[in-house]
Amino acid sequence: MLKKISIFSVGVMALSCTPTPEKSTPERPNVLLIMADDMGYSDLGFMGSGIQTPNIDKLASDGVVFAQAYNTGRCCPTRASLMTGLYAHQTGMGWMTASNLGSPGYTGDLNKQCVRMAQVLKQADYACYMTGKWHLTYDPFMEADGPKHNWPLQRGFDRFYGHLTGGGSYFTTPTMTYGNDRVALPDDFYLTQAVTDSTVSFLMHHFNTQKEKPFFTYVAYYAPHRPLHALQEDIAKYRGQFINGWDKNREQRFERLKALGIVDENWTLTERDAHVREWESLTEEEKQIWDARMAVYAAQIDRMDQGIGQIIQTLKENGELDNTLIIFLSDNGGCAEYQGGNLTLDDLPQLGNEEPAQSYRTNWANVSNTPFREYKSFVHQGGISTPLVMHWPEQIKAKGTVTKQVAHVIDLMPTLAELAGADYPKSFEGTAIHPLPGKSLVPAMNGDVFSREPLFFEHEANCAVIEDNWKLVRKRNPQPPYEGNWELYDLTVDPTEMHDLIEEQAGKANELQQLWEQWARENQVYPLDGRGWGVRVKSDLGPPAIN
Repeated sequence: MLKKISIFSVGVMALSCTPTPEKSTPERPNVLLIMADDMGYSDLGFMGSGIQTPNIDKLASDGVVFAQAYNTGRCCPTRASLMTGLYAHQTGMGWMTASNLGSPGYTGDLNKQCVRMAQVLKQADYACYMTGKWHLTYDPFMEADGPKHNWPLQRGFDRFYGHLTGGGSYFTTPTMTYGNDRVALPDDFYLTQAVTDSTVSFLMHHFNTQKEKPFFTYVAYYAPHRPLHALQEDIAKYRGQFINGWDKNREQRFERLKALGIVDENWTLTERDAHVREWESLTEEEKQIWDARMAVYAAQIDRMDQGIGQIIQTLKENGELDNTLIIFLSDNGGCAEYQGGNLTLDDLPQLGNEEPAQSYRTNWANVSNTPFREYKSFVHQGGISTPLVMHWPEQIKAKGTVTKQVAHVIDLMPTLAELAGADYPKSFEGTAIHPLPGKSLVPAMNGDVFSREPLFFEHEANCAVIEDNWKLVRKRNPQPPYEGNWELYDLTVDPTEMHDLIEEQAGKANELQQLWEQWARENQVYPLDGRGWGVRVKSDLGPPAIN
């Protein structure tokens, strides 16, 4: 099903000020894969968020928006699935890089039974570059003198500038790496801009030295991951813009999503999170403080979008925009994690700087994931739903449309392999490789909607399976064996998971549970582990075997 997007007209200097040079069209596209970090389902400007993202909006209005696209609910597993085309547990990254939990699905380090996207495309003679957040090797192996077997250059990329770690400051990140070497930070360092600048630099070097080759460039922004760090010039654009509060902002987004056809008219907006107060019950001082938090979050996304505009302009000036497939998505839903203490009005002039380090918390994460419930790390729709935009002027025929084709990050490997004319290997460097569970999205880029096999999810004992219109899902029990109660939803009529049908449809629930159990047994998901971050790190079982 397709619906034409009616995105408001935007004047985007980065997309309109330079004539496109003539060029001969290669048979295979360049690929620019852009991932945001902890950005919610409805945070883009054209979705009614109030955040200025004109460059991404333009990609959407001239490309295809996937309304039902999924990630894995957390950064490391999503990046593992994105880069390998496999379920994260198959790669050893069922949890995070912080710990080896002692079972094959949870070593915290990518194993030998998977091959990375750059390694596949390199076989098809693509030049491969990466900038930004890697977060796909065991934490102790990120040290400069540690093993580098799972660093980007060892996994197919020709050039890399970014951070191996999963988090930190935007201003004083201590682990920026160029190639295989640590590099010092300039005095005016801001991570989002550094990722943009290095991407432009890599592309210009490519155009000046080997333009005849197609390129694959993976840009993994850290924005808008906590802490709330942004440039004051960007923050100033948003102070006071969210003073109407989270209740009205959620309603505004919901109405805009319906107008775009991203959500249907019969959808129900989830209720405000029970832990969040009604906006009108706040004092005027509290409203100003919460408005300021959201202003910084918006500024983080704004600066990322500005960077995407610079990258697009670089492609355009070098005659490569038309034959570049640009893909944009997020690694998980909005993040409800708590960082920093209480603020006062006196703190607000400094908010966005190194200190005070803050997060926007459940209050605004609930807005980011409109119209869904739950957050990063959960596998209800709010945790696993991502905006997914594909833009390729020369080939996408159904421009400016919304497709209801179900998509998952595991689909990007078969999609790009098909477009690149690359063979996904049965073995690599002498080791058998898991076959791909995903499907190519090439038909969906031009309007076709196809049926597919069930999709499966597990993170921290949060579990789900989606088959056709049915979704079986459960939240972890905090106590061993961590198995919570299953819930069943018909996504055709209840995509926001408001009406649990587990009792009325017990047969269907049992059928889906058996599917999930079979997948879990076959994909290294057991034993389930639902402990929290602090306990897990303390129980680390030591480094995984180096693969």
